[in-house]
Amino acid sequence: MSRFHVEIPLRWADLDAFRHVNHARTVTLLEEARVALVFHRGAERGVGEWSEGLLVASLTVDYKQQISYRGQAVRVSMWTRDVRAASFLIDYELHTGPGEDDPVAVTATTKMVPFNLVGGHARRLSDAERTFLADWTDTAQARVG
Repeated sequence: MSRFHVEIPLRWADLDAFRHVNHARTVTLLEEARVALVFHRGAERGVGEWSEGLLVASLTVDYKQQISYRGQAVRVSMWTRDVRAASFLIDYELHTGPGEDDPVAVTATTKMVPFNLVGGHARRLSDAERTFLADWTDTAQARVG
């Protein structure tokens, strides 16, 4: 595979006083997209361990342009990279609208760490999780980046 794409509807509450998507709400849109990939698609593929603990260890967000509210959804494209023993990265492109040709408004990266909530410590990725993450590696990005 390569990239995972999902449309996230914008809500009036996502806007700031200037009628653009608020920067903090942008992080929430990224979270909703991540949930669709890791939890929903993961569960469909039999990878459910993350629901027992998965933490964001770091987040980097670069704002390229404002997202104006026009009653539309936004498209988020995601791919994985740098899968390690106990962490992995998810890269994001958040577009201004739902179309493939809509401009990229935000790029972001999260470092994710599987976590044992009961034990209170990070844990290693399972073989099933590693296979799932490998399916979402954007090979074109890996060659360029």
